[in-house]
Amino acid sequence: MRLSEAFESFCEGVSLSGPIWDHILEYWRESLRRSEKVLFLKYEEMMAEPVGNVRRLAEFVGRPFSEEEEKDGVAEEIVQLCRFEKLSSSEVNKKGIYEAGEITLPHESFFRKRPGWRLDKSFES
Repeated sequence: MRLSEAFESFCEGVSLSGPIWDHILEYWRESLRRSEKVLFLKYEEMMAEPVGNVRRLAEFVGRPFSEEEEKDGVAEEIVQLCRFEKLSSSEVNKKGIYEAGEITLPHESFFRKRPGWRLDKSFES
């Protein structure tokens, strides 16, 4: 499937796991009803306040940072370890293949970064 076709399918809500927009909306609604059971994080919020959201996630899973961990900057260190540059350059993410049914992707394909990425013919396969 060409990238433009995949993009159109995704925008129409078609994905391997079913109607994506319905799934997202259901999880968001459930996070409002049962915030102690469902944590709904948005990419933009995580990027705007990564350290705060690492703390929020730790609290949600019942493992808040101790005073000593806070003093030692553990949340900040986790954010640094999860940076795109760090993960994409990790040896384990450069080798191997992900297989799911008929889909086979090299691990490194999950870490493509294209400055100014846009959907046009130059990115179609």
